[in-house]
Amino acid sequence: MIKMVKEIIPKVVSLNISKGGIPKLPITSVRIKSGGLEGDGHNHAKHYRPIQAVSLQDEERLEELRGEGYPLFPGTTGENITVSGMDINALPLGTVLNFSGGVVLELSKVRQPCYVLDAINPRLKTDILGRCGYYAKVIREGIVQTGETIDVIRKDWEDD
Repeated sequence: MIKMVKEIIPKVVSLNISKGGIPKLPITSVRIKSGGLEGDGHNHAKHYRPIQAVSLQDEERLEELRGEGYPLFPGTTGENITVSGMDINALPLGTVLNFSGGVVLELSKVRQPCYVLDAINPRLKTDILGRCGYYAKVIREGIVQTGETIDVIRKDWEDD
């Protein structure tokens, strides 16, 4: 008997924006420019940098944290794009993400927990360490929609 293994294909679960701060609220599609998602605001000037134009988080990490008692859903921790099937924190810096709609991002900086998470729970900043996702810079602008698949090109694969 042959056992079939289902391949997990990384995809966009949610796109999230706000006028500033958290939570970021879901939308179905958005234009991504070099400075980030159109219509997304930030409460702090430090977030307006091309190296951290887009923030990404795994749906699976949010589910883990929800299992630990935190009320987290896509956008709650301030991420712009919630993904599934990627294990984003396990990817090396420089990994390229090719979205099926044509947008290309490069993982550029590990996200560190911020004091704004205290509004959810003061312990969250500690418990989310290593599970906070990544920032990415925009390589190719365009429109992203929920449900798009993502081709992950790891930098360390190119070195082999």
